Amino acid sequence: MLEKNLRKLLKRLAVGEISLEQAMARLKDFSVEDLGVAQVDHHRGLRQGFAEVIYCAGKTEKEVETIARAILKKNPALLATRATAGIFARLRKLDKTARFHERSGAITIEREKSLRAGNVLVVSAGTSDLPVAEEAAVTADIMGSKVDVLHDVGVAGIHRLLHHVDKLAEARVIVVTAGMDGALASVVGGLVSRPVIAVPTSVGYGASFGGVSALLAMLNSCAAGVAVMNIDNGFGAGALAHKINTLPESLAK
Repeated sequence: MLEKNLRKLLKRLAVGEISLEQAMARLKDFSVEDLGVAQVDHHRGLRQGFAEVIYCAGKTEKEVETIARAILKKNPALLATRATAGIFARLRKLDKTARFHERSGAITIEREKSLRAGNVLVVSAGTSDLPVAEEAAVTADIMGSKVDVLHDVGVAGIHRLLHHVDKLAEARVIVVTAGMDGALASVVGGLVSRPVIAVPTSVGYGASFGGVSALLAMLNSCAAGVAVMNIDNGFGAGALAHKINTLPESLAK
C-alpha cells in the first residue's frame, strides 16, 4: 500500500495535479513519523515487505493505540505482539477487523485479505509450547504465508510425530517450538530436507533455566540445516519462515 501511494503521489506531481511544495509536504512523514513516544518507520514495508510490528511489552495502551493509528494510515495490515486484553479493546475500537490471539498475545488487523503463498509448518513439542508456536504461526500468516500447524508431537511420544511424516515433507520451511530438552528440533531436522527454524521455549522445570537448556541443545543440534532463534521468540521465527517460504520458486525448491 505504501508503494502504491508513493506511485500515485509521483504521478500526480508529474502531470501537474499537485505542486512540488505540496508533494514535499506529503513526503514529510513518508519515511519516518515522529509521534513523540515513537518514531514510526513507514519505510519498512518497502524495505522488508511488511510494515513495522508493534512490540507491546513496556508500552501503555495509549502508546500502542497511537502507534497503531499511524501505521494503519499507510498500511492495510498490522501486527502487534505481546499485547493484553486492554490493548486489544482499544485496537478493536480502532478497527473492527482486529483479532486477538489470546494464547500468544498477538493482535492482527487485516483490512484487505491477501492470498497466502507457499507452506510454512509450525510444530510444537507440547501444549505448553503453544503460546510461542501461535506467535510464529500468526506472524507468518499475517505477513502472507500459508501456515499449517502440528501440535503436541514431542519426543516423549515420538510415534505422534512419525504419523505426520508426509506433512513434514510437504512444508517449504518448518518452525519447531520446544522447551525442556529441546530435542524435537534435531529430530525434525533429521527427517526433512527443508530449512528448520528452532525456537527454544521457557517451558520446563528448574534445570531448564528458563529455556537456556533447550537453547543450548538446539545450538548443538547434530541435524544439518537447523537455525536457532532466541528463547520464546516466536515472532522472529515466523518472520524468518515467511521470508524463506516466499523466496522465488527456483530458490525455494
